[in-house]
Amino acid sequence: MAKDAVSLRGDPIQRLGCYVVEGLLARKGTYIYKSLESKYLFSIMQTHYQISTTLQFGYLAANETIAEVMRNEDHIHIIDFQIGQGLQWISLLQTLAARPGGPPHVRITGIDDPVSQFARGGVGLEAVGARILAAIPMEDYIPIEFNGVPDIAQNVTRGMLNVRPGEALAVSFPLVLQQVPDGSLNGNNLRGQLLTMVKSLSPKVVTLVEQDLNTNRIPFVHRFEETLDYYLAMFESMDVILPRNNQDRIDVEMHCWGREVASVIAWDGETRLLHHQLFPKWKTILTETGFRQYPLSSNAYSEILSKLSFNSEHYTLVNQNGALLLAWKDRYLISFSAWQC
Repeated sequence: MAKDAVSLRGDPIQRLGCYVVEGLLARKGTYIYKSLESKYLFSIMQTHYQISTTLQFGYLAANETIAEVMRNEDHIHIIDFQIGQGLQWISLLQTLAARPGGPPHVRITGIDDPVSQFARGGVGLEAVGARILAAIPMEDYIPIEFNGVPDIAQNVTRGMLNVRPGEALAVSFPLVLQQVPDGSLNGNNLRGQLLTMVKSLSPKVVTLVEQDLNTNRIPFVHRFEETLDYYLAMFESMDVILPRNNQDRIDVEMHCWGREVASVIAWDGETRLLHHQLFPKWKTILTETGFRQYPLSSNAYSEILSKLSFNSEHYTLVNQNGALLLAWKDRYLISFSAWQC
């Protein structure tokens, strides 16, 4: 009955329903997702960044905060635990290049799962550095080094990061920690180990971007309801960006959000890949690891607000408990916070 009521081209609840049904089918042993050819996934990921207000908010907030914290530093090392295509750093590099007194020397260490090369157009991480350099105009010259670490976040060790004395270190966790198991099922707290390792590096700032929903340690029925409520807001927000028959919209919904919906509903226990938490829980986790919140200045907040393009009055940006939360109507979608040792 549910399959007859859903549609990839319908209204938001019908579109979301397609992936809810797939998640329920997967619980019965039928999971239909296949890997895309690299050229298609690369294009879809580019489109996702271009049209996603939530992604743009997360990257913009991280860039503004790092620029503020590093305003007086001459040697900066950015460790990005999910580099993707890498173009999210262009605006920060241009800001740093325009600093009075000349640009700093910047190193970027880009970490990503080797499988994610399909989202990069079938290329290895070494090509990400070249792409970043190629995207910076000649007039915005800034000395840059790039190092790729092809592995998933929880496997990264201190020795893989080549941290050098005298560098001011910024660590970026863009939608990463929700993918790292917390040991609640098998006692192996990989997320805690990762955060402890990062703290040992004494970073000047750590930026954290996370989807604001709870799917981690709750029974299936509550997880189902939370997933439905959260992603309905996401699908509704897309209605003001692209027409319902637009193929780019359908592709992004299917291969970005739809995969998440189906996965969260389908898998229980250790097989589930996403472990979402609400911001108050992330605050507790970071604080217990020994981090303290970096208070975002009013200037940085104003810059983020001025640069973020809202295409609907239903979006609001809230400064709450030291974090910035982007909401659609009354539903928080994504949180940004910054941390120091």
